Amino acid sequence: MAGTGPAPKDPSRRARRNKEAQPQTILRFERAEAPELPDFRIEKDGDLVEFIWPERTREWWQMWIDSPQAEHFGSTDWDFLLDTALIHARFWCGDLSVAAELRLRVAKHGATMEDRARLRMAFAEADGADGGQGSSGAEAAKERYAKLRVIKPGKEGEASGG
Repeated sequence: MAGTGPAPKDPSRRARRNKEAQPQTILRFERAEAPELPDFRIEKDGDLVEFIWPERTREWWQMWIDSPQAEHFGSTDWDFLLDTALIHARFWCGDLSVAAELRLRVAKHGATMEDRARLRMAFAEADGADGGQGSSGAEAAKERYAKLRVIKPGKEGEASGG
């Protein structure tokens, strides 16, 4: 008798087969330098006028350039972020209708702690900053519980010779 329990499900009928639908494509990474916010003209009342970037958008752009994520941005990432800067500028000029699109776009680059967690990003310094003792700086659990011994059932108060 082989074993107890139901027979294994036919592999072709399993809901989860852990098989990728498409094979992964491995790309060669080429880091790209951040472009400057461009000078350009926009049409206003039938005339072409120079677009002025809001100061807040200039600060926001510099924040992205200085961010740890930036060292992993390629040319397409910067291009996408440049379009996002235009949305950011519209937002800071009072067009609140672009807020949702702005939030979605910056999330793709890891703007918040939640975004970075979802994208599986972690700061390298965080791993070694506390000397491996956890965020509180207290001794590790292995050290805290090293002197504990198992008490065998029997007479009360007797410890095993562990």
